[in-house]
Amino acid sequence: MAYLVMFHWGWLLASLLLGFAMGWIAVVHRGPGVSKQVARWLAVLVAALIAVALARLVPGRPGYWLDLGLVMFASYLAGCAVGSWLRDRVLSRHAPAG
Repeated sequence: MAYLVMFHWGWLLASLLLGFAMGWIAVVHRGPGVSKQVARWLAVLVAALIAVALARLVPGRPGYWLDLGLVMFASYLAGCAVGSWLRDRVLSRHAPAG
């Protein structure tokens, strides 16, 4: 894992910044979201991929790319969370008291 971070720090930073930008923009977007059923299936898929990566069931280069993809996905999601939280904090309109 440390090797992934040291060797691919540029890609991880790019995924973090892309996630930050998408989190900032996503608050403005008013399109339809995914249904609860699709969200559950996506969560099961991600959990299965994490379990496969932790169990080291995929050997060699494909396993390396799986690990890198999961780390980049986590970095992207962290950037999304920070971007949307920061936009909410910076641009939220507070109602005047009283």
